[in-house]
Amino acid sequence: MEENDKLFGKESNADSDQVNPSDVEELKQFVAFKDALLERLGGEIVGQKRVLGEILAAFFAGGHVLLTGAPGLGKTSIVRAIAHALDLNFNRIQFTPDLTPSDILGGEILQESIEGRRRSLEFAPGPIFTNILLADEINRTPPKTQAALLEAMQENQVTINGRRYLLEAPFFVLATQNPIEHEGAYSLPEAQLDRFLFSTLIDYPTMREEVDMSLATTSVTTEPEPPTVSREQALKFQRLIRRVPVPKNVAEYAVKVVRKTRPQTKISCELTQQYVEWGAGPRASQSILLGAKAFAAFAGRTAVSYDDVDLAAAPALRSRVLLNYLAQADGITVDLLVGRILRQTRTETE
Repeated sequence: MEENDKLFGKESNADSDQVNPSDVEELKQFVAFKDALLERLGGEIVGQKRVLGEILAAFFAGGHVLLTGAPGLGKTSIVRAIAHALDLNFNRIQFTPDLTPSDILGGEILQESIEGRRRSLEFAPGPIFTNILLADEINRTPPKTQAALLEAMQENQVTINGRRYLLEAPFFVLATQNPIEHEGAYSLPEAQLDRFLFSTLIDYPTMREEVDMSLATTSVTTEPEPPTVSREQALKFQRLIRRVPVPKNVAEYAVKVVRKTRPQTKISCELTQQYVEWGAGPRASQSILLGAKAFAAFAGRTAVSYDDVDLAAAPALRSRVLLNYLAQADGITVDLLVGRILRQTRTETE
């Protein structure tokens, strides 16, 4: 089975006994919407089906995405196209070493009344007050500024001088980082990495895709199509994803996969014991199941299957498993480790 076909639900072997009957019709609407959205994005974004699938799965699961890739691969174009297709507000922040938290969150400014007799502090919202936020090259700014996003990503609110300001739902952060440059870059702390539902890798396009991309971006641009879905419908579909049931045996499978990444546990595999410095925490299990729910809904399935967990495992664990220096020396990646763990756990389960 091709990875992209699995990602967008071309085949299925899930049991559908556990669905709430009232959600069946809404699930059909979601599948039709997903197909229309992918067709539209396919006309604007050349290739990158896996990347689009993981970003959309994270969005509808209510999470955030860390996108890692070299410059010029269309990261900004992808998130801008998604924002326009979903009729959502979009802001982009270019993270730089001199960026401060107030540049992101906003701050209170002194305002004078028309008569000039009274002055008061009024809150001026920053670019974080949007629906979709592109945090471009987030690893180029110091940790204090990176941390300004933590509360917003976790609680959909920001606190300025003791006052809380709610962010309009949906709120989705897509942060990018450049893996090539290390000088002047600040690695994201584990606490912030754990706030991202998925960590997605964007790779170079194929020869054919690069030709199509070059032709498309050097010709006359056309007016963008009208939005595919309204903000209210997007929120409705996010709530639908939460209601997709997970059989207990599938949930246990996901948790076992996560626990096998921890070298301190007895069930961890040999590769984990040898190459992992620190394994994934409980939030990883939650991220896998949320992502798996989105992939199940993409396929029109009425319950999560093992295959959905397999699709969500690598992007959910990629930024949560810390490898040691021996792994780097031997060319071991988190994706390779997760693939080995999935095969081992699937064999034990079946």
